Amino acid sequence: MLSYQHIYHAGNLADVHKHSLLAWMLDYLTRKDKPVSYIETHAGRALYDLSADEARKTGEAAMGIARVRDWFAADHPYMKSLVQTAETDGENAYPGSPMIATQRLRDSDHITLAELHPGEHNALELALPTATCRRSDGFAMAHSMLPPTPRRGLMLIDPSFEIKDDYDTIPTHIRKYVRAWNVGVIVLWYPILTSAAHHNMLKTLQSDHPNAFRHEVRFPPARKGHGMIGSGLFVSNPPFGLSRTF
Repeated sequence: MLSYQHIYHAGNLADVHKHSLLAWMLDYLTRKDKPVSYIETHAGRALYDLSADEARKTGEAAMGIARVRDWFAADHPYMKSLVQTAETDGENAYPGSPMIATQRLRDSDHITLAELHPGEHNALELALPTATCRRSDGFAMAHSMLPPTPRRGLMLIDPSFEIKDDYDTIPTHIRKYVRAWNVGVIVLWYPILTSAAHHNMLKTLQSDHPNAFRHEVRFPPARKGHGMIGSGLFVSNPPFGLSRTF
């Protein structure tokens, strides 16, 4: 959706869930002295100002990272990214997943990001000049470049789900990604909704990938009438130790 801008939701509890697990997985992948590829299909702008009118309007960051920051130890990879971002860009700055990947990965690793929204893409390029930032459909980009070089690595699929067909098409995309990149860690974020729109998608994913790791958290709606009541991650080829850590 070209109308979607994540600034309204940056730093909410779903971001905390997604980004804390992502930071841990990237930290795990970089423990070996071998380069990795990081691919993100719906990157956003990478860096968010939580004091901006858009973020303050929804209040989601106030109910998210502002409340739970102390949950994380100083040596957790996610907390390291939060501290680094505050030191570089100010106390109101929040790192999106592309920024976390840039901070946690090394010079030998390769980052490829897709963002279709023109304004978000421009901001992404400004925030991460060393990453490969493509203004393209993320699903198509991933199909075109798998398997990547280097072969080790992780892909994050984090759509807005404002395109309702995503719930039907994502399992097919992931099935093809896994077939093309059987050593890659493929991570899907999804919202847990009062409408249960995600249920059939998860049934298909679990049938296709019975050894995948699924992790969910539940939380109150950010505001009255808000349909998202939780956050989920579905990880194909999960890193060793992920299920014991979370």
